[in-house]
Amino acid sequence: MGTILERKRKDGSTGYHAQVVVKKAGVTHRETRTFDRRPAARAWIEKRQKELAQPGALAAAKIEDPTLAEVIDRYVGDSRRPLGRTKAQVLKAIKGYDIAGKSCSAISSAEVVAFASELSAGRQPQTVSNYLAHLGSVFAIARPAWGYPLNSTVMDDALKVARRLGLTAKSRARDRRPTLTELDQLMRHFGDVRKRRPSSLPMQHVIAFAIFSTRRQEEITRLTWLDLDGSSGRILVRDMKNPGQKIGNDVWCELPAEALAIVRALPQVETRIFPYSTDAISAAFTRACALLGIDDLHFHDLRHEGVSRLFEMGRTVPLAALVSGHRSWQSLQRYTHVRLVGDKYAKWPWFEVVAQPEAHPSH
Repeated sequence: MGTILERKRKDGSTGYHAQVVVKKAGVTHRETRTFDRRPAARAWIEKRQKELAQPGALAAAKIEDPTLAEVIDRYVGDSRRPLGRTKAQVLKAIKGYDIAGKSCSAISSAEVVAFASELSAGRQPQTVSNYLAHLGSVFAIARPAWGYPLNSTVMDDALKVARRLGLTAKSRARDRRPTLTELDQLMRHFGDVRKRRPSSLPMQHVIAFAIFSTRRQEEITRLTWLDLDGSSGRILVRDMKNPGQKIGNDVWCELPAEALAIVRALPQVETRIFPYSTDAISAAFTRACALLGIDDLHFHDLRHEGVSRLFEMGRTVPLAALVSGHRSWQSLQRYTHVRLVGDKYAKWPWFEVVAQPEAHPSH
């Protein structure tokens, strides 16, 4: 059985998704390819139906040359190492594009470049780079692991072309830091919210801890009381972000005195120190910034502020890395060119607020 679905692409053109479905001995085999013209789609369907009707053709097609979507599914299913949330979302999103319906052997570097061009509509080059990087993980193992005709050199060539065409680019390092005035606005706002709704997130504590501990948002929400070593002032940060491996990358990090004081002020009511979701924290922070008119401030900028503070206080790169958890000291080099000297948080009035023991709010 063959069907053709007409779909509008993001660039306004029309794509014809041709699908062949063959059922035999309880096994269903599907193949999908996209064409720019309906007659070409119909001709491919007729050709594939005849080819798959030959003895042994169905088994060979299923095993040797699956679609990219099928390879992505196998990659996700066979991976013993849990995928990060972002990678899982990106791979799922890729399956909705034309390239996912193509068989491995039909995917050339030109196809990948065309995919990158399609992604670039409404996306920054840095985001397109992330999509191709995650897809590249699938390309890297498809042939050596399963024998599929998906060549990793195709991706390598496509990346070079995409870079030269400006479709991809390295992520730019942000240097946005919150001012004390902006932090004062945020802390006052969340204090008022907490007074009106005692069961709301303790965002004052979350913000202050993010700065003093230099922890990322998702790391904050994973910290547990069992992983806290208060006597040594350290905490085990599990699954710390790392270019090579995130899942299982557990790192002991120093907790500066201010960060440790904030933790000790919190009620121990659950396994996690901050038992909240990253989505809830992100939404609260983003809404507050919009309400207060604070422009272009991200929650992750609090980590940048915290690391910069360490250098302003005179810490060397190795000593700053003990707090931030950076594995590569080179990654910290951009923080060393600080203009201020000293600790601008030495007399920060909000520290006294977040260091006061807090009772568990009733719901």
